[in-house]
Amino acid sequence: MFWDSSAVQLYDHPENPIPGDPTLVNVTAKDGLALRAAYWMPGAEKPKGTVCILQGRAEFIEKYFEVIGELLERGFAVVAFDWRGQGFSGRQVGNPRKGHVRRFADYRHDLEAVRDQILVPHMPEPHFGLAHSMGGAIALSAAYESWLPFRRLVTSTPMIALCMIRYTRAAALTARILKLLGFGKTFVPGGGETSISTLPFKGNRLTSDPVRYARNAHVANAIGAGAIGAPTVSWLDAAFRFMRRFVDPRYALKIRLPTLIIAAGADPVCATPATERFAARLKAGRAIVLPGARHEILMERDVIREQFWAAFDAFIPGSPDSAGAKQDAVETASAAEQLDGGRVDAAVAGRHNAPALSG
Repeated sequence: MFWDSSAVQLYDHPENPIPGDPTLVNVTAKDGLALRAAYWMPGAEKPKGTVCILQGRAEFIEKYFEVIGELLERGFAVVAFDWRGQGFSGRQVGNPRKGHVRRFADYRHDLEAVRDQILVPHMPEPHFGLAHSMGGAIALSAAYESWLPFRRLVTSTPMIALCMIRYTRAAALTARILKLLGFGKTFVPGGGETSISTLPFKGNRLTSDPVRYARNAHVANAIGAGAIGAPTVSWLDAAFRFMRRFVDPRYALKIRLPTLIIAAGADPVCATPATERFAARLKAGRAIVLPGARHEILMERDVIREQFWAAFDAFIPGSPDSAGAKQDAVETASAAEQLDGGRVDAAVAGRHNAPALSG
């Protein structure tokens, strides 16, 4: 059953105004699912290129209005879209509040549709990726398979491994068994329709900024079913199987796309030590860890966001193609040096994210 998302619109809010002059479109994935997408052109006569935003799980275009405005001010065109199963893109289950996908390979259909129907025919080159969490994992996998349509990639807190689940092997086995028993379209045990963005600020995993958290909560309430709740058993099973690829030490070695990973020193969702180990093997990549940041770096306090943008500006747009791989590596290192190298909170480094989990 597919959720009807034929009416393309963006939701304005006094605390979260729509930036610029967006063009709204539905793009259609190869399996027929409709995706909500939007793109913006900057005021500059000659754009620096186009930045495509790849959201994390349970996110939506409206959540990135502030980021989109900052990219437009930097002279970039911007593309944003909702992954299948969230925001106002199509659903494959009857309850639109369920965060459901049958397999992570389906997300490839979404990104390919955006590439073929928006990026390539309409947007100025070069094209860059700005990905978060689940979107970062999808982007890194696409880079490994060499079909990612970007010149360079910046990803914040990519979903390399989870630390919010204490016994991951047991959880992965449970999800697999429940799916095989026919419970794939049900919420994960203990999960429901409530959006994580609307939970109380105290004890939240996402950000230490109460103002941005409240703004996102207002928007999540305003868009209703567009702000989905917990994932389904099928999504969780697919996520565990997808993340296994990042454990192979040879995996990162085959990614040649210039990549800057920005991790959070106090991330209670994704495992920062695992991200650092992965990034250390990249041929043209590096990780920066922002002390004190929680999972959603771009929704954090100004002092943390300023560090993110300093690294982003040092890395994007980068040098022309003729600079070669050596120059890519130099510029990736330069972006890291803007923040005195990759630093991780001592608590996280010393105890495998346990302090972050405890609060």
